[in-house]
Amino acid sequence: MREKDHNLWSWGFTKGAENWNGRLAMLGFISMIMTELMTQNNILKFLGFL
Repeated sequence: MREKDHNLWSWGFTKGAENWNGRLAMLGFISMIMTELMTQNNILKFLGFL
């Protein structure tokens, strides 16, 4: 059996899509932490919800 490249984007519930979903979630989480550290406010206050 040949190995597929799991970094290729493909639609649906595939290994490639799950890898990209995880990577984008990590970027969003790091962006949220950096925003909180730079503004000294939590993300809800920064966005105007509190």
